[in-house]
Amino acid sequence: MTLEEAIYQKYIVPTQRPAGRYVGVELEFPLVNLRRRPVDVPAVQTVVRDFAERFGFTEQRTDDGGNLYSMTEPATGDNVSFDCSYNTLEFSFGKEERITELDRRYRQYAGALQEGLRACGHLLTGLGIHPYYRYNEYEPIRNDRYRMLYHHLCAYKEWGGFFHHVPQFGMMAAASQVQLDVEEGVILQTLDVCNRLEPYKAILFANSFYDELPALSLARDYLWGYSTQGYNPHNLGMYRRVPETLGEYVGYVKSQSIYCVQKEDKYLHFKPVPLYDYVTRDAVTGTYYADGDWHTHTFRPDVEDLAHHRTFKFADLTYRGTIEYRSACEQPMQEAFTHAAFHAGLAECLDELGALLDADTVLYHQGFDAAELRELMTYRELPGFVDRTALSRQLEAILKLAEKGLTRRGFGEEGYLAPLYARVQQLTNPALMLLAGLEAGDAIETWIERYAI
Repeated sequence: MTLEEAIYQKYIVPTQRPAGRYVGVELEFPLVNLRRRPVDVPAVQTVVRDFAERFGFTEQRTDDGGNLYSMTEPATGDNVSFDCSYNTLEFSFGKEERITELDRRYRQYAGALQEGLRACGHLLTGLGIHPYYRYNEYEPIRNDRYRMLYHHLCAYKEWGGFFHHVPQFGMMAAASQVQLDVEEGVILQTLDVCNRLEPYKAILFANSFYDELPALSLARDYLWGYSTQGYNPHNLGMYRRVPETLGEYVGYVKSQSIYCVQKEDKYLHFKPVPLYDYVTRDAVTGTYYADGDWHTHTFRPDVEDLAHHRTFKFADLTYRGTIEYRSACEQPMQEAFTHAAFHAGLAECLDELGALLDADTVLYHQGFDAAELRELMTYRELPGFVDRTALSRQLEAILKLAEKGLTRRGFGEEGYLAPLYARVQQLTNPALMLLAGLEAGDAIETWIERYAI
């Protein structure tokens, strides 16, 4: 099988069926030790093991030290896991049509976990950057995948270039991600429209203030983009130009890089190589961990290694026949499903949203493309060319389309947009609200509690 055929089979073929209205949601939350110390892993382990027993999460995985880091409830497919390190807990839900059902299970799970965590001086909170990042330990979960990932992020020291010096960002940044079914005929339209939507999403969902980057309200974009994950800009973030045909999309995927594989039970990583180059090489040398140290292993690349191709575009076609939306910071825990509802609604109004953005002069037609606008909107201060009144009106128009789409879905999900309407009225977001509180003299603990559940 050629690389082009393998890409088509992996990404396009799963979309060749009628799309349902299923929603997949992943929510990452910082885990805070309220004593301003690193997470007490043994104490938290007691909480999560009690939770697993109570809710029947029987499919469990443990790290090399015997700590439980992932568990799945087999009937629903819901998974609760630690992400990258024990500083972040993630809820990943089995797909459902109704966001209300996902929310019901989330509140049940989160409520039970918070009760146990509070009892041992910890708390989950809805922030896109860990509020106690200065107090945390930054050790990856002790398994092959997370060790490999952190070692890859630390490789910037050997490569030179534009990278920041925060390879541990994956252990302190948290996202809200949603997947929606997509059909072959609307893949490119969806990617195009949602790419142009990104500057507005930055304004609505910013929640990752990081005081090492004080000018930004949405630091996650910078932390991802200037890490080794951004070595090839086609692997993450925005599309500078969305492909116009599926053949061109396959070509775009060929230009993306691969940086890890599994060979002979070894989890290997290497300097990113574009796929079109990777499959032509006679040999690649990767690095793997074993017996307490890092070693090298040379192997022959194969088209089947496409199974390990992973990217982090803001809107990305997946092997599941879905588009995954990854650009939103985690939201306050009471508002955790705003991002999912926003995209589920807009997916029903794609033509209307495209027309609205075609005619947009609030952000567009000001000399900047969509990627440049997204970057500008990650700052705390809006650029001078933006009329705040017109911006509020345009954001409200986008929300009304999302509400119209949720009404079409017919599941009573419109109420999830209420917090977003409130943000538009004040032209604010969770990061700006946090900053206003801190500047007024609030302690960070006030906002850790406020953004918890």
